[in-house]
Amino acid sequence: MKKITLLFSILVASMVGAQTLQDSITFNPQQQLNAAQRILSGNYGKAVTVGAYGELTYNQPESANGELDVQRLVLLFGYKFNDKTQFVTELEMEHTVEVFVEQAFVNYNVGQNVSLRGGLMLVPFGIINEFHEPTTFNGVERPSVDNVIIPTTWRELGVGVTGRFNDLSLGYQAYIFNGFKSTSFDGSGGVNGALQGSSGLRGGRQKAIQSTVDSPTLSVKFDYYGIPGLRLGLSGYFGDTQAEDDVENIDGANIGISMIGLDARYAYQRFTARGQFVHGSLSGTEAYNNLTGNQLGSELQGWYLEAGYNLLPQEKAQRLFAFARYEQYDTHANTAGALQRNDAYNRNDLTTGLSYHIAPGVVLKGDYQFRDNAVSGGDVANRLNFGIGVWF
Repeated sequence: MKKITLLFSILVASMVGAQTLQDSITFNPQQQLNAAQRILSGNYGKAVTVGAYGELTYNQPESANGELDVQRLVLLFGYKFNDKTQFVTELEMEHTVEVFVEQAFVNYNVGQNVSLRGGLMLVPFGIINEFHEPTTFNGVERPSVDNVIIPTTWRELGVGVTGRFNDLSLGYQAYIFNGFKSTSFDGSGGVNGALQGSSGLRGGRQKAIQSTVDSPTLSVKFDYYGIPGLRLGLSGYFGDTQAEDDVENIDGANIGISMIGLDARYAYQRFTARGQFVHGSLSGTEAYNNLTGNQLGSELQGWYLEAGYNLLPQEKAQRLFAFARYEQYDTHANTAGALQRNDAYNRNDLTTGLSYHIAPGVVLKGDYQFRDNAVSGGDVANRLNFGIGVWF
């Protein structure tokens, strides 16, 4: 019994000692790390690294009941086999009832600033899909562009390479992933379509749950760090969707996807700003809609601009950001065939509020969202939000 107690104590001590110590609040976007990057860079000789992040939210739409939610709790684990080989995984519990594996990949350091990766990984597209820990963004909810157009959290199984060209101040990622799931049989001879007019590609995420694959997709991301305080990103995603075997050869079962994204983050003293633009072109949607009746658009597009200012002195450990973000996003930016554009899918949000970082890794948030769409007289409920976020 004493041996068991001793071994347990050693394990707990090693895990506590392995926790990363980096400040999760950063002004310099060039130095910003996400949870997986912190684990890979923060074990400092420790074999086991642990951490977590989570969000508790309260959403109050106008003229409706509010909702309290443990939106997510994510447990982070890393293991260092040797100086070249590490394993990272994230286990996510959503709304206290669903459990997902968000990431699970092996990172092999081939040489200086060059690593090979394989497993379940985040698709490197935009800002929030890779940097979605609650202390790293303003607003209780993630930007709608990163929910409707970029289907955050977007992760799939794949292999690829990541690294940096130091002389060019350029980071790069390139991966081959399985694609979105598009269609399946409904059990009664009909066909179900996973992709919808209102939510675009979001319903097609396979999340490594017995994923169907027959046509791999390409995902690439470049980040430029050459100007002080500024980080620029260029993302691309190209390939076809995946259908179940029995549906694969039916006309309209799959579509082609080409997505391009531009993003920017900037910080100077107490001022911060970020912006993003995403355009997606979908081919074969007319046949897909004829097969499924889902009214999928042939183009998706969204963008936002955000500015924030720290109201507390720069030398203080605590930070209080006042911010405003305007975003516009449309899953019917264009349509094919006889399908008419639905103005209800052309939406915009104005979010303004406060993010109070009371300690490194703990943030209190409050904001109000003015929401609208392009329908004449359209009634979209505005929303008041409060939240608590942690990351360690």
